[in-house]
Amino acid sequence: MRVYLFIAAVAGGVTWLVTPLVRHLSIRLGAVGEVRARDVHTVPTPRMGGVGMLAGFAVALVFASHLPFIGALFVDSRQAWVILAGAMLICLLGVTDDLWDLDWMLKLAGQLLISVFVAWGGLQIISLPLGSLVTASPTISMAITAFLIVASINAVNFVDGLDALASGIVAIGGIAFAMYSYILARSSPNYASMATLLDVAMVGICIGFILHNWHPAKLFMGDSGSMLLGYLITCASIVMTGHLDPASVNASVYLPAFMPILLPILVLFLPVLDMCLAIVRRLSKGQSPTHPDRMHLHHRMLRIGHSVQGAVLILWGWAALISFGSVTILFFPPRYVVIGMGLASVALTVLTMLPYVMRRMRERDAEHAVKRPPSMGA
Repeated sequence: MRVYLFIAAVAGGVTWLVTPLVRHLSIRLGAVGEVRARDVHTVPTPRMGGVGMLAGFAVALVFASHLPFIGALFVDSRQAWVILAGAMLICLLGVTDDLWDLDWMLKLAGQLLISVFVAWGGLQIISLPLGSLVTASPTISMAITAFLIVASINAVNFVDGLDALASGIVAIGGIAFAMYSYILARSSPNYASMATLLDVAMVGICIGFILHNWHPAKLFMGDSGSMLLGYLITCASIVMTGHLDPASVNASVYLPAFMPILLPILVLFLPVLDMCLAIVRRLSKGQSPTHPDRMHLHHRMLRIGHSVQGAVLILWGWAALISFGSVTILFFPPRYVVIGMGLASVALTVLTMLPYVMRRMRERDAEHAVKRPPSMGA
């Protein structure tokens, strides 16, 4: 565990140190987000923060490759370097979009090509939970892998609308996922885990970036950051679920480990929900799925009266509830987990709706004050 904490610290420290340099580079290159009608920020802000996050992730992997406990993961397989190469490509695609605002079709095509490249390089889901464990053909494995990566990339991109929101949600999901993969790996003789390594490095770069991105943000992650985070969290999921030996674990306990489609959705529940709602909403109006609007979950939180910081913290709370709830239910009696999640849901619902309720009460009191006849003097 101490090794993983060290890797997270390296990733976070490098990201924190490099990000101010990336901010100056963004300004020099003109990668500055102008204020649009749907935006929450009120002043032009540099983006391209994903470059700093990529630097932290790359340095963390290089450090990990030289550590005795984890180094064997890099000797036995080239998977880590394939993932790093894909991270560089996806970040480069994001930087290009941050600079020149690529057409959404061109950006989607780039995401697909990079996802296929990574799948071709060995990052694949090789088994499917179709009633029983079924080995998929290489073509089907590559197609499912590419679909999951592209879907997660765009889900994180959709939810990236408030300072520190996307990076915090991904960090929370990464912590929950790291705990899960670490527990699974301990059942093997050598419990070094590539999935846990990827998760802790990703959590580290998220925390390092949040220190610069907390409201009011000095730098936005941009598409270079949101696409990178969506890519990394899905890679960690695929590494764990795609290559776990079903004979080595108790299927009644670890059955969700064979559900590669379910795990990213649970960890990224809020981004996926926001993306699905946005697509349905826009298609129902005859608009493109990428048509911008101010109806995302974070916009709704602001509309009912939350501050930017308050909305972010509450959405983090919902993300933590779903991510940790989906993991703990595998290791604790379900009734206790359900009770705990139910109580937490009630508390979060109250916090979510409190500004709206308070505002309605003030409006009602004001209406009554206007309608109340003046009192007669003696």
